Amino acid sequence: MSNGDRGVRGFFRSAGSFVLGGLVGASAALAARGRRRQQGRLPDGLTAFDDAPCHREARERKRRAV
Repeated sequence: MSNGDRGVRGFFRSAGSFVLGGLVGASAALAARGRRRQQGRLPDGLTAFDDAPCHREARERKRRAV
């Protein structure tokens, strides 16, 4: 079906849907970019657990035992 068959209302409905889809896609791209930046700040591997309460407790127990 072409836009001529649907008339002006059909054209604006399609255009509105296109704009709304573009806005949703752009916001998803911005959110993904923000998450990627946050992940870059996190330490890798086991270093991430160095400040975990259970790890600190285990370190304390090991230090007391020595």
